[in-house]
Amino acid sequence: MTTARAAQIDYQSTPYYHLMSRCVRRSYLCGIDTESGKDYSHRKQWLIDRMKQLANIFSIHICAYAVMSNHYHLVLFVNTQMAINWSDDEILARWTNLFGPSTAKQMATLPPELVQNRLDELRNRLSSISWYMRCLNEVIAKRSNQEDEVDGRFWQGRFKSQALLDEGAVLSAMAYVDLNPIRAKQADTPEHSEFTSIFERIQSAKSELSNLDQVKQPDNLMPFISSISHDLPSIEFTFKDYLDLVDTTGRIFREDKPGRILENIEPILTRLNLTPKGWLNIVTNLETNFCYVLGHNLKFANFAKKHRIRSPMGMKMARQCYQSA
Repeated sequence: MTTARAAQIDYQSTPYYHLMSRCVRRSYLCGIDTESGKDYSHRKQWLIDRMKQLANIFSIHICAYAVMSNHYHLVLFVNTQMAINWSDDEILARWTNLFGPSTAKQMATLPPELVQNRLDELRNRLSSISWYMRCLNEVIAKRSNQEDEVDGRFWQGRFKSQALLDEGAVLSAMAYVDLNPIRAKQADTPEHSEFTSIFERIQSAKSELSNLDQVKQPDNLMPFISSISHDLPSIEFTFKDYLDLVDTTGRIFREDKPGRILENIEPILTRLNLTPKGWLNIVTNLETNFCYVLGHNLKFANFAKKHRIRSPMGMKMARQCYQSA
């Protein structure tokens, strides 16, 4: 039985979510079609451009992304306070940016007592993951179908979402997303994993790799904490820590470099309240071992109780992966 979206997305419990959409019938509609041999890889950049365009309109920040040949992943931070602080004029301007001047014309026809209700509705939509994903998937589907001169579904049903309840869950999901090309044997290292956020972050930091605390971070990605001030909320770890974590984990995924959890990243895992074995288990099996929720088993249990989810998939695994509170 499908769990209601309201039980999967709860901004009071967490602003962080891992999202995934897959092409219909798992076809390679964003890569090289194995049957026809036709190359659709240019659509990967379509997705990235649209993700970032929407992040500049919605009160939503991108933590991580990876666009593969038949699916894509996103880790998002929903900044509800940002949308609350926007003026009514700002809300209308942003919605008009999405759907054109017809929005202002429709607003002008409403009775005065209904205008504020409509603006409040739009404010909520601009901080909604469901609306963000709708505006992302619909545009890509229409553009792709137009290119192929076909009708019908492009995406396989609704998007999948996972609530990320703590820092360990957030960084686990980000690493899982950034390492997708390496796990799929499409890249050897994070710096060669094109169409991922880790690739973009490394490219942006190349000129300052000697001091990762002061590197320029991509404008359209949620930044890690650093000595450089910025207006956006931060991911509460340094880019150097995250890069070490991803690089070491990536080596474990490669058959020619079995690797191990090195001693120098164990303190990071301690701060995340994860065991080395648990970290690797989550990053390797995030989608198969966990369904709608990821986090420490105590937070996991509270979330499930709040939304009346019986025996949520992943509770037992969370107990094994996280250290005792």
